[in-house]
Amino acid sequence: MNARTAAVRSGLARGLIEFKQTWTNRDDVVGQFVFAALFLGALFFMRDATLPGTAFSLGAATVPGVLGAGIVFNGLNTAAGYLAVDREDGTLLRAKATPNGMLGYLVGKTASLSMAQVTGLLIVLVPCLFVYPALAPGGVWSYLHLLWVLAIGLTATLPLGAALGSLTSSARSIGLITLPVLGLGAISGIFYPVTALPGWVQDIAQVFPMYWLGLGMRSALLPDSAVVVEIGQSWRPWATLGVLVAWSVIGLTLAPVLLRRMARREAGSSVAERREKAMQRVG
Repeated sequence: MNARTAAVRSGLARGLIEFKQTWTNRDDVVGQFVFAALFLGALFFMRDATLPGTAFSLGAATVPGVLGAGIVFNGLNTAAGYLAVDREDGTLLRAKATPNGMLGYLVGKTASLSMAQVTGLLIVLVPCLFVYPALAPGGVWSYLHLLWVLAIGLTATLPLGAALGSLTSSARSIGLITLPVLGLGAISGIFYPVTALPGWVQDIAQVFPMYWLGLGMRSALLPDSAVVVEIGQSWRPWATLGVLVAWSVIGLTLAPVLLRRMARREAGSSVAERREKAMQRVG
């Protein structure tokens, strides 16, 4: 077994351990279920509304969009946040000091975040399938469709999150990522049809992966009758695949370069300096 293969295997083992630890941490568990409860509560108040021009439930139509937005938000914001925290507490410095340590670190973090994303999606989706029987009308084919959208969505967002995290100076800078992502959520057709927005806003939304992930999720989980509120009254599967693949290529190209540059700059003195500044703020 060569060193890179060993690093990948250790990274996968680390990712599984980190994922298990999230379910022994009270704050992480509470956060997962509070989000699900808030979302299901919002759907309850939308139960009597319908999509414009259809008899289909607006609540059911909202479920896929929110799932897609959650993938983007967690992929960008959470990945960047973990990277910034691990940079501050010296975790990245320790990874850098071991052979292929950065590779193992990235594999582990990607694995743990991917498992957390899938778990979070299931916590929301499973209750919604009981509340809204019209979801996933294609049965097995709907779930297979959902799987490929989820897979390409994770590939399109997690590397981008790592790249953005490598550009932040500290964990407190994550707000610079969070606010734009929330802004994208407002224009990406998550809680209402994107066709209700001005044309130029629709054009902006279609540049970024959040809109396309929402569209891909809707095409997997909603019946064909719901397509009437989409742009061009089409699910546009090939465009969805193309845009998400393009963002995957961008992220996978940028992330290694930016992370290597960040790792080269890491030293014991820089970690100590950040800790000293943190202690001064606390004091």
